[in-house]
Amino acid sequence: MPEYPFTAADLEALRAWDTPTICNALEMVAPHRRGHGFTVRPLVPASTSLPPICGLARTGTIRAAAPSGRAKEVDRAARIGWYEYVAEAAMPTVVVLQDLDDTPGTGAFWGEVNTNVHKAIGAQGCVTNGSIRDLDMIAQGFQLIAGAVNPSHAYVHIVQYGQEVSVHGMACHHDAVVHADRHGAVVIPHDAVTKIPAAIELLSRREKVILDLCASRDFTVAALREALARADEIH
Repeated sequence: MPEYPFTAADLEALRAWDTPTICNALEMVAPHRRGHGFTVRPLVPASTSLPPICGLARTGTIRAAAPSGRAKEVDRAARIGWYEYVAEAAMPTVVVLQDLDDTPGTGAFWGEVNTNVHKAIGAQGCVTNGSIRDLDMIAQGFQLIAGAVNPSHAYVHIVQYGQEVSVHGMACHHDAVVHADRHGAVVIPHDAVTKIPAAIELLSRREKVILDLCASRDFTVAALREALARADEIH
């Protein structure tokens, strides 16, 4: 197993914050990543009430608009190989699955069966530009952030896995750290994982100065100017 500069507990701790907050912290600890590394188009969450997910990326590609052209045994072997790949992880995972069809989401890979299978092999959820279904029967606690909702699985099949993929503008490679919630997803550089909690604490103290003023009767634009200056001086 590879070595990581963080633990499973570090990843679990990041689930305490929503994905926008993680992005805010990354602007501080990894400023070169400010303009990329996150989804940039709307995604549909299977649930708006589930907490964020955070884990090691397990990447793959699918198609669904037409049959694979492979023998049934080959398709089955690809599916089993995919499950084995997702299961071979030292920590909880987040699946990042790119639908390669010209119209992504023609067929849903995710529904009752696959959410339960992936939960059983250690995945917390999935980020995909493809579609999802069976919204009332998804495995408990398993989050799906998807491009669409669709009633059929059509000809959905695994194409490849373990390579770099791109979902709604977010490039992601195998073993990247992915954080996602109903807002979208972001890739966290490995060396930034353990720096994020302190950055969030600092940002929270800076924001409190502004928010407290907004809630007070003494709010004026002049006072806001002063508060912004004070916030910048907090370290």
